[in-house]
Amino acid sequence: MSPAPLPAQDGLRPRWLQFRNRLIADPRFQRWVSSVPLLRRLAAGRTKALFDLCGGFIYSQVLYTCVSLKLFELLSERPYRIAEMAERARMTPDAMERLVRAAISLDLLQNTGDGRVTLGELGAAMAGNPAIGEMVRHHAMLYADLADPLALLRGERTETALGQYWGYAKADRPDSADSQQVHDYTALMAASQSFIAEDVLDALSLKGVSSLMDVGGGNGTFLRAVAARYPDLKLKLFDLPAVAESAGHAFADAGLSARAETFGGNFFEDALPAGADVVSLVRIVHDHDDDDVMRLLRNVHAALRPGGTLILAEPMAGEGADDPITDAYFGFYLLAMGSGRARPMSQISAMLTDAGFVDVNEIKTRRPLLTRLLRSRRAND
Repeated sequence: MSPAPLPAQDGLRPRWLQFRNRLIADPRFQRWVSSVPLLRRLAAGRTKALFDLCGGFIYSQVLYTCVSLKLFELLSERPYRIAEMAERARMTPDAMERLVRAAISLDLLQNTGDGRVTLGELGAAMAGNPAIGEMVRHHAMLYADLADPLALLRGERTETALGQYWGYAKADRPDSADSQQVHDYTALMAASQSFIAEDVLDALSLKGVSSLMDVGGGNGTFLRAVAARYPDLKLKLFDLPAVAESAGHAFADAGLSARAETFGGNFFEDALPAGADVVSLVRIVHDHDDDDVMRLLRNVHAALRPGGTLILAEPMAGEGADDPITDAYFGFYLLAMGSGRARPMSQISAMLTDAGFVDVNEIKTRRPLLTRLLRSRRAND
C-alpha cells in the first residue's frame, strides 16, 4: 500500500493559492502591509514565524544544553545566580549568561527580579516530565542524522545513528536479539510512554473487559498503567524475547506476576497468543512499513477472540492540514530510523479494514498531537 496522497484540490483553490503567493511575495505588498497599523502586527508575526523556522535548530540546541546540564532539576530546588550556575557547569559566567538569556527567550528559564534565575513555564513543565528530558538527550542522534537531510531523502545515506540504535528490529532474526541489544531503546520507549498511557486510558474505558494483550508492549509501561486502574483485568504482553523477559521482571517488581503473562516472539511472523478480549498497539504501527504493518494487523486479527477489540494509539499525520508534529517531526524522525511513517487516520482505517476489522472509529484523546486513538473489532464469526 502506497502512502496516502495529499487531498486533490478543485480548480478554483489552486488559482487562489497561486494569486495569494504572488501577492505575499511582492515586496511592494510587503511594504504596504508593514505600513498599515492594523496589518503591521500580522506582518510582524509572519516575519517571526519565518525566523523561527530558520532558528529552530538553535532553539533545540539551547534546550538540549539545558537538559544536558540538568538545569531544570537544579532550578526546581531554588533560584540560582548565574555565577553559581556557571561554576556547577564548569563554564565562564559570560558563557552561562549567554545560555541563560537564550533559555529565557524560549520561556525555559526566567529572571526572578533579584539577580537570580528560576524556571520558566516550559522549564517547569520539563522538570515535571523527566521522560521529555530523556527524549531530548536521545535527539543528539537525530540531529547528527539530519546534518545532511538531502542524503537521507535521496537514499544516499543508509547508515544512521538512529537506525543503528534500533538496528536489532530490522535484523533478519530480530527475535534473536539479547537483552543488552534491546535495553537502551526499550528504556527510552518506557520513559516516553507513561503520559501516552494516561491519555489512552483517560479516553477509553476497559470496564467489562476480562483480558488485554499489549503487542509490542516493551517493558510493560502501558500494561502497568492499565493494572493500576483495572485490578481484576488479566494482562498479556508480546514482544521480542529479550524485551518480554525485561517486562516479566518489571511485572514481578510491581507485584503483578499473578495476573500478567509475557510472551516472546516476532509479531510479524509468529502466531500471537489467542483469545484476548482486547489487543492494544500503542505507538507500534508508525515504526514500520506498509507490508509489515499489514502482516501485523492480520496477525492481531487472528489472535483476537470473535467480537474482540483492537486499540491502536499513535501520532497520526494530518489529513491535508499542516501538522508539524506528525508530518514534519515524525516524518523525518522515522526517515532517520529507516522505516515507517506517520500515516493519516484514513489510511490506517483502510489498512484495518483490509486486515478484516470492522466498525473502525476514532475515540478523542486529550492531546491528539501526541496520540490519536482508533478502535475497531473482529467480527463475530
